[in-house]
Amino acid sequence: MKKSVFLYRHSRASGNPEVFKVPGFRLALAIASLAGMTFEYLPNLRDTTLVVLMILILATSCDRLPGKPTPEERWKPATEVTDFSQLYALNCSGCHGADGRLGAARPLNDPLYLALVSAATLRAMIAQGVPGTSAPAFAQQAGGPLTDKQIDVLVEGMRSRWGKAENFKNVALPPYGLQDASAKGSGSGDPQRGAVTYQTYCAQCHGKDGNGGPKGGSVINAAYLALVSDQALRTAVIAGRPDLGMPDWRANISGRPMSPQQISDVVAWLATHRQTGLLAQGKRNKERK
Repeated sequence: MKKSVFLYRHSRASGNPEVFKVPGFRLALAIASLAGMTFEYLPNLRDTTLVVLMILILATSCDRLPGKPTPEERWKPATEVTDFSQLYALNCSGCHGADGRLGAARPLNDPLYLALVSAATLRAMIAQGVPGTSAPAFAQQAGGPLTDKQIDVLVEGMRSRWGKAENFKNVALPPYGLQDASAKGSGSGDPQRGAVTYQTYCAQCHGKDGNGGPKGGSVINAAYLALVSDQALRTAVIAGRPDLGMPDWRANISGRPMSPQQISDVVAWLATHRQTGLLAQGKRNKERK
């Protein structure tokens, strides 16, 4: 906003306007000019020092001074940051990717995943972490850096920016967790049935034995399975990895989506390799000694 400052007075001797000749006037005038002020006559003003002070106060309070940061650019304590992009970049992008995709962990910029998982579940995972995985707890109550409000910003930001719930209104989504699946009539996962399901739906990408194939890596590698929970495996089977070209539960075989029971079975089969892999690794370590 443009400010007007009166810099002139009439000379008591001649009645003509004259510039104030007081200490600090030139500095005040320079600052006022940088601030974009305009100058007008003010007749019969005698307190020149007051005018100079007024110029300095107005100029130093003006947001148009060169180099002065905007309110958005000013430093804030970490707990006061409420911008989604900044919060995500600082706390999530290292594992889930700069744009929520192509990270080491599953993509969060995935409309199917965001339709599958509830806001409450997503919030709990951010706040409390995911046991059995490398996902840490971010809530301050759990020793993390984020306030409750900041966690809400992350959850709401992901769902509003990356979610497309309207695309799944007429889609019968599988139960997100094994407990939900059991409550809806599916039995617990059976590894033997899971081995058959794997050959039907997964082997063409990950290889007949699960050690990797032409389109996908190993899904029975002990190091990999030690980093993921059974729920993470279940989520991958249901939602796939669209950023890496892995199909979801509907697209492995055209017209034959996986049933909730088949999803539970193949996860059970994959999970058996976690313990088997750890035992094999322990045996190899002993042989090296």
